[in-house]
Amino acid sequence: MANSPARSGDDGTTVSHVETEAAFEDVLETERTVLVDFYADWCGPCQMMAPVVAELAAEVEATVLKIDVEAVPSVAARYDVTAIPAFVVFEDGDVTDRLVGMQERSDLRTAVE
Repeated sequence: MANSPARSGDDGTTVSHVETEAAFEDVLETERTVLVDFYADWCGPCQMMAPVVAELAAEVEATVLKIDVEAVPSVAARYDVTAIPAFVVFEDGDVTDRLVGMQERSDLRTAVE
């Protein structure tokens, strides 16, 4: 399935890397609560947030996605992501929260619960 989110795998986390706009739309249509981590590979703060996001994904019922802003710029542009890391929370497909920059895990957890 070329449009399916790719699961990161062996560590037991539930973080999915979304590589297409269609895959992102599929997740929004099927999942109730979604946290999207907009990042780039070259972004130091994004790299520092990666383990925090992975830990959070293992703790919450929300679906956690990672979207590389350079690989899927259309999604980043649609949600006005102009700085990274950026975190956008969706409930039933609608944006309910936005956090930009380094975040505490507790703040991300509060946003998705």
